[in-house]
Amino acid sequence: MTDAPMTSRIHPLDSFFAPSSIAIIGASRDALKIPGLLLTFLRRNGFPGWIYPVNPNYPNIDGLACYPSVADIKQPIDLAIVIIPARAVLNALRECAAVGVKNAIIISSGFAEEGGDSATMQDAIADLARTTGMRISGPNAEGFYNELGQVAATFSPTVDVKPDAPRLLATQRRIGIVAQSGGIGFAIYNRARALGIALSYVVSAGNEADLGAGAFFDYMVRDASTDVILLFLEGIRDTDTFLAAAERAAETGKPVIVVKVGRSGAGGRAAASHTASMAGWSAAYDAVFARYGFIVSNDLDEAVTIAAVLTASPLPKGDRVAVVTVSGGGGIWGADVVSSQGLRVPELSPPTQAAIRDMIPSYGSPRNPIDITAQAVHSGGLQKTIELLAQGDEVDAVLVVLSLSNETRIPFKIDALKPLIDARHKPIVFYTYTLPSHFARTELAKAGVVVLSGLSHVGVAMRCAVERARFRLAAPPDDGATKRLDLTRYLNSDKLSEHDSKCLLAAAGVSLPNEILVSHREGLNEAIARVGLPLAMKIQSADISHKSEVGGVHLNIASEQEAVQGYDDLLTRTNARRPDATVQGVLLTPMAKPGVEIIVGTMQDATFGAMIMVGFGGVTTELFKDVIYRPAPVGADEAMTMLNELKAAPLLHGFRGTPKADVGALATLIAQISQLAARDRDAIAEIEINPVLVHPEGEGTTIVDALVVPIAKERL
Repeated sequence: MTDAPMTSRIHPLDSFFAPSSIAIIGASRDALKIPGLLLTFLRRNGFPGWIYPVNPNYPNIDGLACYPSVADIKQPIDLAIVIIPARAVLNALRECAAVGVKNAIIISSGFAEEGGDSATMQDAIADLARTTGMRISGPNAEGFYNELGQVAATFSPTVDVKPDAPRLLATQRRIGIVAQSGGIGFAIYNRARALGIALSYVVSAGNEADLGAGAFFDYMVRDASTDVILLFLEGIRDTDTFLAAAERAAETGKPVIVVKVGRSGAGGRAAASHTASMAGWSAAYDAVFARYGFIVSNDLDEAVTIAAVLTASPLPKGDRVAVVTVSGGGGIWGADVVSSQGLRVPELSPPTQAAIRDMIPSYGSPRNPIDITAQAVHSGGLQKTIELLAQGDEVDAVLVVLSLSNETRIPFKIDALKPLIDARHKPIVFYTYTLPSHFARTELAKAGVVVLSGLSHVGVAMRCAVERARFRLAAPPDDGATKRLDLTRYLNSDKLSEHDSKCLLAAAGVSLPNEILVSHREGLNEAIARVGLPLAMKIQSADISHKSEVGGVHLNIASEQEAVQGYDDLLTRTNARRPDATVQGVLLTPMAKPGVEIIVGTMQDATFGAMIMVGFGGVTTELFKDVIYRPAPVGADEAMTMLNELKAAPLLHGFRGTPKADVGALATLIAQISQLAARDRDAIAEIEINPVLVHPEGEGTTIVDALVVPIAKERL
């Protein structure tokens, strides 16, 4: 080869994913071991650039000159693949940096995953990347595969090219895969490839000493050849990069499917509020995914099916599905599955049914599901029915349920089906209830059809496509929702009472009832007169988070005599049940008008920072856990979206004749609390207002109880 190929550089990682030259440090002549497989797979996949094996033990490998060190190559190197013992890796990387190698992949293991000195070696690799600017993937990585560029920089057998097995390719749109597990990432590629889904890239992040999943995700978002992104995540380290990429994907409309593992892990959080105790380990991740419209899947085959539907079909314009089948039972089953996902299977109009009736036997059914029968397959009724539905406006997607097991025939004419698929009027999804033959897959792939064989996964994928089509990125929040203030005077203790918490919220501009703290019995009568009757009385102590558990609340006090007696009872009962608690006094507050009970809370997540939560509140909050989280801050529009996602949302919108609640005022309150939590995340660990009573439309909200938990002083 005389000239290295030229590529356009528009992203900092272009030279990583599309290198003109690759050095394999630790290359081997043994094609059955990892160092040998790296060279073998690069060559079998037709890598168009220069390959430089590096190993002082060989003068050449497989016809290529082999160099004692990377410094001996004397040519520009875009990418070094390092597969040598862990303790030799750092020096090899230093040599790479010294001669200007732009990127490196460390396949070698034995670093942070082992702890101790091995973790220290990984820290040194991270320092080297920061000081030299060389970008490093790994250690303990499985590399990457660039299908379009023919770069198989991995030892995964899934990229092995077999001449007698040509690539099945059904889609023109391509998926990019970013995985924090190399084995799973290439497994996703393996399964997608078997269905005929085209690939742009699959990359394994390894231990992420330098390059993390967020950086690779950003590359896929910006890459014009990647149409759908599939992420397999354990935990995000390069958070800011990840979030910026997520926002860019949402803004540009590039779908992202995510499989998040590690959901069963304990949070390790000492929670003072309901908000944090209900969160669970993955609540913050789910909140981020929801904000940016990620499609969440917890099953590998399901995720690949979703990718198949998104790459093979346009997004639907609505949720109406026509089910077309050659088997009555199969059609009913298909209709049941999509209906169970919340999609509609509507009755077709009389003219459409009449048109279908003319194309099928008398014992078929033109209703929805549409049973054309096996006989209509031979007469062309199946394809004509699909064409009619695809070109009409009565449904938004078509699910075709049939058998594709035949090794010599398929029930379609490819030259007629392909233009229909290419026109992309609406999603046309093909499910076979028998195992598909290789012949059927191959022939239908020529028309751009991906054959699917898991009906429940198909139903989920069709729902996800509808939801993705409806998704809109929320407008950024109003920066002035709460007052900017120094909170030091309100956070002079590790624990705050309800009264102290409400003073902080009031100072931040949050609307609160007219309440008075009575610390001495002598001030009780004046306080009663100022607050008015009827009123509520609550014991106040930073040591008592849940006042009802110590009998520290009296409600509906209608007379001054009841108030005086109630004051004495609260102090006596609290002193008896919690003699250790420091009591501030008794808080007098007007009895609130009836309303829907809501909880609004915040917490600080170690990865993503401030989170806002909303749910149905009161004493049953932790019992039902009907709550929604988002990263803070949110605007009023995003807060409204959160409210509508609650299972019990109808209670806010006039359920069974009840007045509609003032959801506008509630959304504004949620936005205020979220901005306070985000802006003062270094001082406030948690905020919880529970319950908030949401009154009828136009009458606002009332904060009944509140708790603010400061960041512990030892953490400041």
